[in-house]
Amino acid sequence: MTNLLIVYYSQTGHNFEMAKWAEDEAKSKGVNIRLRKVRELADKANMNPAWEKYLEDSQDIEEASSEDLEWADGILISTPTRFGIVPAQMKLFIDSQGGLWAEGKLTNKVVSAMTSAQNNNGGQEMTLMSIYASMMHWGAIIVPPGYTDTSIFKAGGNPYGTSGTATNEGFANDLEDAVRHQVSRLIEITKKFNE
Repeated sequence: MTNLLIVYYSQTGHNFEMAKWAEDEAKSKGVNIRLRKVRELADKANMNPAWEKYLEDSQDIEEASSEDLEWADGILISTPTRFGIVPAQMKLFIDSQGGLWAEGKLTNKVVSAMTSAQNNNGGQEMTLMSIYASMMHWGAIIVPPGYTDTSIFKAGGNPYGTSGTATNEGFANDLEDAVRHQVSRLIEITKKFNE
């Protein structure tokens, strides 16, 4: 059976919501799933109400580990963009996998990524490309959604990965179907690759 790791970072809940949509879709595909968050590094003394709510809503989600990556056949990464790049929390998690990388245990993992930002052009594509650059160093198999479904266009048309424009009320664009398509595509390719 296929093992899927959904690993995310979220500060105000947007990427957590995307990860939960992905988890729900993956459950419908009958794969083994681990939903994990990366460790928070920011000073919690400066929390805004949305951050506090997210921390409360996600308190039962386990933190991601190297063992989760080794277990996974497929990996879906969801993280916001910070000034056009991957936030420190997700970057630290990725950069901490040198031991697994050196042992060749990240080679041929099938990977896809999603992101969000406050602005339509707030660095989403650059964030996804920087994740994929790290995945190339791992020797991973990158599976972007491309333009393989009409949901991609409804979500804003990003072929590198579903990307949302975050607002105080949720998302400015219609993402759920695109997230579900992206995880379905990731599972399909992961199964084919691991036959």
